[in-house]
Amino acid sequence: MRTAGGGERAGASPAGRADGGIPMGSECMEMRQRQTAPQGAPGSTSDQSGAGSQGSNACCFCWCCCCSCSCLTVRNQEEQRPTRATHELRINFPACEESPTPTLEEVSAWAQSFDNLMVTPAGRNAFREFLRTEFSEENMLFWMACEELKKEADKNIIEEKARIIYEDYISVLSPKEVSLDSRVREIINRNMGEPSPHIFDDAQLQIYTLMHRDSYPRFMNSAVYKDLLQSLSEKPVEA
Repeated sequence: MRTAGGGERAGASPAGRADGGIPMGSECMEMRQRQTAPQGAPGSTSDQSGAGSQGSNACCFCWCCCCSCSCLTVRNQEEQRPTRATHELRINFPACEESPTPTLEEVSAWAQSFDNLMVTPAGRNAFREFLRTEFSEENMLFWMACEELKKEADKNIIEEKARIIYEDYISVLSPKEVSLDSRVREIINRNMGEPSPHIFDDAQLQIYTLMHRDSYPRFMNSAVYKDLLQSLSEKPVEA
């Protein structure tokens, strides 16, 4: 509606619009919410990714090993732990020593003394077979390793073999540890800095005595010894 001066009244502008043509009311509020909603919204993608990265550290029971939790850290440390290298000096004894078949006289002599048994390869083989059934073969293996060490003269080889024997049979961490008293262990530990071919003499004697008193009497009554003795008794005498 025009006034007398030819202008329009201020209140005559179209309803719902302000100066400058900006929509008002509910439409304006809805437009502003659309413009501001993606910025800083609680459910935005960045928040979700952050929550996911935090959750990945808590899957300690994840069987697929796809996480970086502490349980995998321990596992990785164990896998990366340096393993003991295999040396050509490693004292690996065969299942039995090379020896001719014992005679009936030799096998009968084993019953007379433990020394007669241990002095021959055939006797050690039979006794070692029996010790294996009692899960104490490491005693014989340690005794044999000490005998091999005594044959060495080169200082470097002596040091290497002494270290191997210590790790295999003296160390408390070894599954093949032999039973020694604290006095003998102390002597060995004190001399490991500069080992000699006889560094384990006291320990070897202690294990020899243990086998003599503990295992040897049972070996004499075992099927291993009796079957061998019977087989040789029934064997025809060669002309």
